[in-house]
Amino acid sequence: MDTESYRLSILIPTYNDICVELVDALRRQANSLPNLTFEVLVADDGSTQPDIIEANRAIDSLAHCKYLRRERNEGRSAIRNYLARQARYELLLFVDSHMSVIRENYIECYLSHSSHPLVYGGYAITGTQPPKGNLRYKYELSCIKAQDVSCRAASPYSNFHTSNFMIHRDIMLAHPLDERFKRYGYEDVLFGKQLKAEGIEILHIDNPVGFNRFESNQRFVEKTEEGLCTLYEFCDELKGYSRLLSISERLEKWHIMGLPKVVHALFGKCIRRHLLSAKPSLFLFKVYRLGFFSSLRK
Repeated sequence: MDTESYRLSILIPTYNDICVELVDALRRQANSLPNLTFEVLVADDGSTQPDIIEANRAIDSLAHCKYLRRERNEGRSAIRNYLARQARYELLLFVDSHMSVIRENYIECYLSHSSHPLVYGGYAITGTQPPKGNLRYKYELSCIKAQDVSCRAASPYSNFHTSNFMIHRDIMLAHPLDERFKRYGYEDVLFGKQLKAEGIEILHIDNPVGFNRFESNQRFVEKTEEGLCTLYEFCDELKGYSRLLSISERLEKWHIMGLPKVVHALFGKCIRRHLLSAKPSLFLFKVYRLGFFSSLRK
């Protein structure tokens, strides 16, 4: 690391998730950099599990770290905007609470690109393989090539996620995440679209965090359904930024949008039960997503 001084706020939104280990890993790495002034802020977006809340209170005992507890869940956009307002320093590094630090020079790598307005590092599947038949794991494994930096950089605004990025505070405050997004999903997609409209560059680099916690099939299907409801709610604004929307538009153009709707009406419950089983099919998962989304459209 060169002699330039840096001031960094590491910001972690969390909900019903113990993240003390992540906080300590980031704190120790930041503390090892002699020219860095930093803070770690964790904002709890209205967690409902008392044992998790109590465990995360240990964050306050770590140097340069603070646990900010909010009583009500405001959503993924609002909690990130809140963290940006609470931050003291000009560089903001956002990391999701279920991620892990997998590189010893993770923070240093971001700081070396601090002249760019926004930098996204991606994620990598790490750790031990989850129980056999975990749908989220199978899905992420099928998408892993898309996390390669060259693939991400080919469509920089479409391939941005809020799980691991650094942004200048003044830019974040001037262009906050859209707080109309209350439910799960797609707030980062619209954020990418808005940044493109404003001419704000997104630099994609190879600096991933680890993704090694995979929810149950039941929870993943529920989150997928919630995300599809969000996509439907904001479909006009997300045109051109969702592959599923593009497929739906083509089906409508060909006057066959009714087909996946009929398939979902007849077989949706059966397919959903299969997705919750020990051997879920990724193909049927895609069929279910298209059918569920088509069922929302009038």
